[in-house]
Amino acid sequence: MAETQHEGELLPEDVGSDDCLSSYTHIYSPDLLKNQVAFITGGGSGIGLRIAEIFMRHGCDTVIASRNMEKLTEAAKKLSDVSGRKCLPLCIDVRKPETIANAVDETLNEFGRLDILVNNAAGNFLCPASALSFNAFKTVLEIDTIGTFNASKVVFDKWFKDHGGNIVNISATLAYKGQALQVHAGSAKAANDAMTKHLAVEWGPSGVRVNAVAPGPISGTEGFRRLGGPRAESTHVFQSIPLQRAGNKTEMAHCTLFLASRASSYVTGAILVADGGSWLTSSNDFSSMLGVWSSEGKRDK
Repeated sequence: MAETQHEGELLPEDVGSDDCLSSYTHIYSPDLLKNQVAFITGGGSGIGLRIAEIFMRHGCDTVIASRNMEKLTEAAKKLSDVSGRKCLPLCIDVRKPETIANAVDETLNEFGRLDILVNNAAGNFLCPASALSFNAFKTVLEIDTIGTFNASKVVFDKWFKDHGGNIVNISATLAYKGQALQVHAGSAKAANDAMTKHLAVEWGPSGVRVNAVAPGPISGTEGFRRLGGPRAESTHVFQSIPLQRAGNKTEMAHCTLFLASRASSYVTGAILVADGGSWLTSSNDFSSMLGVWSSEGKRDK
């Protein structure tokens, strides 16, 4: 897909499906991540898959890891075919540290190094707190927050402690204004933002940088669909966003690339908000969100 024009600004290529880009224009040096290795949780689809693709198009080999091995295997082949780099699919559950440890061992056996960890695995859905089960709240925190800590600690203990490295956590802006129907995910991401800062302080002396990207509404993702994005887009709700649109997956991959590369060599403990200004201006219409939950959210649960 060619680059698209929007209000005088050239947007990066993207596709709505979990396919690789048919064309890509480098805005950074194609060798920016040459011969590095990235471990990406939730890398088989959505933003995680696009991050893997953009990293590989900049010279990086990758590991994409999640619970669905069939999806990972299919994604890994597509990524390698389009980039010419190696992509290793590995099955993990971020809630279980032993599965991460096994995957990191396999990564080191295959590549001999590990430079970048992207904590992208997450779970989310719309639900008012009054209807949210105790187990549902716990499960989201186990995946989003505990999973992020588990992966970070395993990678630090096994490699980054002695060799340095970069961690990029994929966060969200939900907690900034107490987003309706998002107490579970907002709480998890707020904890991750704090974790980003704590780990940056503690692990900086070991040569480890820890940062986060906080996306807004991003088209072409499962989260976009489950959180009512298509309806918001069709009813022009996004006109309340300063940039007047949803973001795309390639834009989030570029933000992650910046934080994972030497382009941000003196940046750590930072939360890069990439939401088009959405959290500053978008409404927090509880009644409208309840309508989305009633018509769409219940069907997904």
